[in-house]
Amino acid sequence: MTDAPTHYCPGCGHGIAHRLVCEVIDELGMRENTIAVAPVGCAVLAYDYWDFDTLEAAHGRTPAVATGVKRILPEKLVFTYQGDGDLAAIGTAEIIHAGSRGEKLSVVFINNGVYGMTGGQMAPTTIIGQTTSTSQYTRRSDKEGFPIKILEMMSVLPGVVYLERTSLHSPGEVLKTKRAIKRSFETQLEGKGFSMVEVLSPCPTYWGLDPVRSMERIEKVISKEYPLGVVKPAIAV
Repeated sequence: MTDAPTHYCPGCGHGIAHRLVCEVIDELGMRENTIAVAPVGCAVLAYDYWDFDTLEAAHGRTPAVATGVKRILPEKLVFTYQGDGDLAAIGTAEIIHAGSRGEKLSVVFINNGVYGMTGGQMAPTTIIGQTTSTSQYTRRSDKEGFPIKILEMMSVLPGVVYLERTSLHSPGEVLKTKRAIKRSFETQLEGKGFSMVEVLSPCPTYWGLDPVRSMERIEKVISKEYPLGVVKPAIAV
């Protein structure tokens, strides 16, 4: 981590996730051999907080940039850090095809159910009944459709070798998130295929809740729609 003031809102989960990524990289001894790719979104300034190489990608094109980096520098630890608007909306095709090709990448997917950077609009991951700035009558399945469960979709692809959904709503879940990120990075370093960790993260600002109640919402509401746990176990190749 660098010594820099945060631009994230109070109670945002990105700061926790950033720290976990850094701890894992330190534990693996990979700081000088890591390249991250961050997209447009709340994490657009990730390079301000990480003291290792970080590239910026056009909105949704993060997996494509990471693919190029990994193919040119296969010995590096390459990962993307993406929000749900970037990964599950404009970048849906990119992430699915990267998984289909079995690119040897790791993905840290932050799911807070809204477009945080641009005003709290409805995202593909917004749950039924949730109010956002563009779903003021809440998200309705007959009008706005159902939330997209990216991990479950990706699990059928042979090139995808490890998928897990975790959360940041409690200290115990934070530790599970760290273990999952480490497992994803180790999967890549072992030369296996594509892996992703989806992290349920709070957005107090656009949920209209204080930080404590935001964490409670993840535990009591969000995790019921997006069940925690391993969706596809890491496999040997």
